[in-house]
Amino acid sequence: MAAYDGVRRLPRQMPLWLQATSLGLSLVAVGIASYLTVTHYTDPAALACPDTGIVNCTLVTTSSWSVVLGMPLAVLGLVWAVVMTGLTSPWAWRAAARWVDGARLVVSGTGAAMVLYLVYVELFRVGAICLWCTAIHVTAVCLFGVILAGRAASSPRVAAAT
Repeated sequence: MAAYDGVRRLPRQMPLWLQATSLGLSLVAVGIASYLTVTHYTDPAALACPDTGIVNCTLVTTSSWSVVLGMPLAVLGLVWAVVMTGLTSPWAWRAAARWVDGARLVVSGTGAAMVLYLVYVELFRVGAICLWCTAIHVTAVCLFGVILAGRAASSPRVAAAT
């Protein structure tokens, strides 16, 4: 536990653009991941995506790489997106608890890191690219970038001593 230095630190004041953009990206991720989850459990061939050549959503979403420990990656992506939506909600941006800010950074960073692995799998293991997967990959990386940019643009506020 850090020693009290007589200065009361308030939560970071994040710009409004950051709050709106991060929530918007999180909701886009929920939408894409929901679509991928529903098609996984209904008819993966029904994806609105080509199914021949290098762009082949059906091949990617039905490959052995699309399930981890019995859990479809689409479901894991949906869970990640829902958690990010909670962490980028107006309530979360106003939260004074430091863990919320840390969780937002860690969860968004984990999503961006997972993208690197998944793109590797698509290119070098499956041999095809899924446009819907790419859309959520771009969304995850952009969300992480927006959160990093917002953190860089803001600094912790300090309350006046009484």
